[in-house]
Amino acid sequence: MWNGPVGVKTVHFWAPVMKWALVITGISDFYRPPEKLSLTQNIALTGTGIIWTRWCLIIKPKNYLLAAVNFFLGCVGLVQVGRIVSWQRSVEASGIGAEAEDAKDKVVGGAKEALAKVKDVAGK
Repeated sequence: MWNGPVGVKTVHFWAPVMKWALVITGISDFYRPPEKLSLTQNIALTGTGIIWTRWCLIIKPKNYLLAAVNFFLGCVGLVQVGRIVSWQRSVEASGIGAEAEDAKDKVVGGAKEALAKVKDVAGK
């Protein structure tokens, strides 16, 4: 292990060890509300996890430690994508999105009216 091709003295050991930080961060995001998560970022994590897992088993020397961390990165990303898509569907089904758009339009309209009044007062 110490002097092996993927031993402690090589980047083949330390890169996967450091990559576990991404997996741990993804797991800690399980506690965040899904509306605060990025769908594109989690799709990217899922894709890289799947692609690099396969790559780690093709290269020589095979790097099982890197394959394991990438597999779990893909799993974490897949769970997060599922949470985000589920949340988006529930918002669309409940009509909250339309209500939020109406509220936004009212706030913007009120702000425009207030700005017009300020400009009118400032112009006098």
